[in-house]
Amino acid sequence: MCAVRRPAKVIPITAARRRGGPRPPRQATARSRPAGAEFVELCRCRGQAEAVVIRGLLESAGVPVALRTRLALSVHPFSVGDQGEVAVLVPEAELGHARAALSR
Repeated sequence: MCAVRRPAKVIPITAARRRGGPRPPRQATARSRPAGAEFVELCRCRGQAEAVVIRGLLESAGVPVALRTRLALSVHPFSVGDQGEVAVLVPEAELGHARAALSR
């Protein structure tokens, strides 16, 4: 059985990009790492789901957060025991604020 070929979808380039115009500036987000900030480990979570909840809680309190894991989640979407641990990292200057936000 032959597959019906459909024409490719064409995505137009905006006029500013075609002329080599500058890209619009990127807005800083709560997830952005502050320049020169040294990150330290706040806690370790048993899984990605718990780490994402803690990250959301800390970001809502205004604390920048980074997550670190040894697994490539796109390759291994599951974890077994300590292999799936996720470290929650915060800037050293925000460590006290982060602990207070978690204790609430």
